[in-house]
Amino acid sequence: MQIELVLLLLSILFFASIIADKAGYRFGVPSLLLFLIVGMIFGSDGLGIEFDNVSMAQTVGTIALCVILFSGGMDTNINEIRPVLYKGLVLSTFGVLLTTFFTGFFIWWLLQYFGVENTMSLTTALLLAATMSSTDSASVFSILRAKGLRLKNSLKPTLELESGSNDPMAYVLTITLLDIIQHDAEPNYFSACMMVILQLAIGALMGYGLGKLIVLLVNKVDIKNDSLYPILVLSSCIFIFSSTYFLQGNCYLAVYIGGLVIGNNKFVHKNSTIKFFDGLTWLFQLSMFLILGLLVEPHNLVPVILPGLIISAIMIFISRPLSVFICLLPFRNVNYRDKLFVSWVGLRGAVPIIFAIMSLEAEIPQAELIFNIVFFCTLVSLIVQGTSLPKVAKLLHLTNTPTGLRKPKNFDIDLPEEIKSTTTEITITASMLQKGNRLMNIGLPEKTLAIMVRRGTGYFVPTGKSILKENDTLLVITDNADYLAELYPIVDESLKE
Repeated sequence: MQIELVLLLLSILFFASIIADKAGYRFGVPSLLLFLIVGMIFGSDGLGIEFDNVSMAQTVGTIALCVILFSGGMDTNINEIRPVLYKGLVLSTFGVLLTTFFTGFFIWWLLQYFGVENTMSLTTALLLAATMSSTDSASVFSILRAKGLRLKNSLKPTLELESGSNDPMAYVLTITLLDIIQHDAEPNYFSACMMVILQLAIGALMGYGLGKLIVLLVNKVDIKNDSLYPILVLSSCIFIFSSTYFLQGNCYLAVYIGGLVIGNNKFVHKNSTIKFFDGLTWLFQLSMFLILGLLVEPHNLVPVILPGLIISAIMIFISRPLSVFICLLPFRNVNYRDKLFVSWVGLRGAVPIIFAIMSLEAEIPQAELIFNIVFFCTLVSLIVQGTSLPKVAKLLHLTNTPTGLRKPKNFDIDLPEEIKSTTTEITITASMLQKGNRLMNIGLPEKTLAIMVRRGTGYFVPTGKSILKENDTLLVITDNADYLAELYPIVDESLKE
């Protein structure tokens, strides 16, 4: 296929995915589900794009996960997760292990009972469960933002920490079980546990140590071209991942912790770097989800519908809740409703499908069956749990509808994190001009400064005597954000994007 045709098809796929994602926000549908559906529509059973390159899918998935986890670490505020550190880590380690154990034993019994492609060994059943043991809470927050909801208590940082740090545990379990199956060996669970602990320890140390060194490097090196700083951080992300791999550590844990360390330290051009990674993350997410959608052949999902539905039901209603309740038993401050919601947020995402591709690449027995079941269960999870999250959160009385200051859209401005002031924009209405049409008549609160006005396509710096007109947009900076939000109670539009 000539390169021009490939580029044309890629651009059409991206356009279709972005439009579908915009519609999905309105109806509370996870972006991942829509991207997968677009890929399936354009695939071999749909519009006929043939894609069966498993190696390429795994390569794209690996790179995408590397960047996504690093970016997720950079976006995580250590001060927010510190109070829930132990809860999140227990959920992301023992929670994954328990989910794998409960689900694996049930799958082993279920597939023998139904006689799906003969029977499956216990080790293979545990492998199938391990690939589906991690959660994708990033999709959860995109849904909650679309509905303008915020979670009460400490649920948000707990789920963020769990979702960011449970993929490494699921990855270690997956490759460990793959290695046992490939070598056709009797499982040595003690050795496997020691290997898991060693890989996690090496990954954590590499991520923390290299993260600190990278912050020092970025602040010390003097690059004349400012555009190269985000690329330097991207190169560092890839270096953390690859160097940890050669040291037999957990690459995914290393890049997440590396991103966490870098994102919570001051470094040159931090705001532009974070924006760069935000865009890069979405590009990789789109690419990864579309490729996964193209890779699957929907007609192959038909034979696994019945066992897939039963496995999905067990994971949603038994394995995940049981694991969560057991893991959170030591934490007395977590109430029953919080545990129920955390249980429901066991949303499966792209990671299980990528781990299932590893089975295809390794060519183990029943690898195609594993891939099809994982893909089907992921779709069920996204449809059932993803679309019902706002209703479940409201039913459990765990949400607030936030009001706050609108993020500037007409003014491209970023303040360094050292500055604690808030920038926002206010649209001038007729009621605001009733006491006079000059800026000094608007009545802005103390410690609030109007710094620019947008009128039509033009901009000007105002003074107190500047005449304002209806539909002017006022850019202000304030140290009194709460009071300003009370005067101009606008629901944060960033939640609707």
